[in-house]
Amino acid sequence: MVEPDRKDPPIMAIDRDGLDALIQCLAHDGYQVIGPRVENSAVVLGPVAGVADLPKGWTDEQAGGHYRLVADGRGEDGALFGFTLAAQGWKRYLHPPRTRLWQAHREGRSWRVEAEDAAPRYAFLGVRACELSAIHVLDRVFDNGQFTDPGYAKRRGGTFIVAVNCGRAAATCFCASMATGPKAEAGFDLALTELSDSASARFVVEVGSRAGAAVLTGIPHGPATAADIAAAERAVANATAQMQRAAGGREMVDDAAGVLSRNVEHPQWDKVAARCLGCGNCTAVCPTCFCTSMEDTTDLSGDVAERWRRWDSCFTLDFSYIHGGSVRRATASRYRQWITHKLSYWHEQFGTSGCVGCGRCITWCPVGIDITEEARTLAESEGRT
Repeated sequence: MVEPDRKDPPIMAIDRDGLDALIQCLAHDGYQVIGPRVENSAVVLGPVAGVADLPKGWTDEQAGGHYRLVADGRGEDGALFGFTLAAQGWKRYLHPPRTRLWQAHREGRSWRVEAEDAAPRYAFLGVRACELSAIHVLDRVFDNGQFTDPGYAKRRGGTFIVAVNCGRAAATCFCASMATGPKAEAGFDLALTELSDSASARFVVEVGSRAGAAVLTGIPHGPATAADIAAAERAVANATAQMQRAAGGREMVDDAAGVLSRNVEHPQWDKVAARCLGCGNCTAVCPTCFCTSMEDTTDLSGDVAERWRRWDSCFTLDFSYIHGGSVRRATASRYRQWITHKLSYWHEQFGTSGCVGCGRCITWCPVGIDITEEARTLAESEGRT
């Protein structure tokens, strides 16, 4: 868990050899380093052993229902973080898709219960600003002081975070309108800004914690020049300028709860339901969705019992099942539940929006439903945007 410094440390710089040394240093310290890599024609998150595993020279095209990797044409000089977002988020490591909560073994007339497996120590490399905000949202859900998920707290507490500021935005990004990016402001141990368009590829490094400062001392680094810092600022500004979407307009940002509560019977819900497949892709790729269901299993002998928690989705018919049937039978009601919880109820529960503007739900929706456009339609119907 990131522990902030009391004063702003100097801004440093490292080259690609320094980044490789950083990965090696974290691994030597006992972290399992997780970062972006190319698999099956997509950037995904997985174990990385060095710079060679990173998606050098690749960028991405993202739009509604569209994702494609594209070579940036620069070969060995290509950026390591020239893409915008991996296909899945960091949630899968902090809140895994399947978790065994306990296992019980019959011993005579009693049972011996084994708790959840020990949590690994992760080092996350390449966390974007919107994803960092998403992790903070999950903190409020799973480790908020009043209710704590012990497994999440163990995984989160041992995590070292290396953020990467964005130098470009996909067509589906809208983090600027949610005030969650494209620059990481807090909650990281180290934050990098890649300067791959210069004569020698290097990174501007900001230190965000004492742990980050300690790790930095163990790798080759030096002070960032004024030109480096200016180039890093231009890169982030470029990403902001490229964003084509906003979170439903100013009215939706300022009064999401009011807009949604006043339009629960709006005909737009039926219009979006006519397109929605109810597949749940949006909830699977969302970095903050946390709905789960429980499964109890036994082996054939009846001597071993287990309880598993697995991801679920409010788009499934069974998710709202109570005795007698499902509460939300229609696709329109399930989509309304998702977007209303994401943009409205989340404020009441956790004091923040459940949306961080990453745009994954737009990219990975098979029919390209756009949460920003649906929100905008509702806001504009009141004539106050």
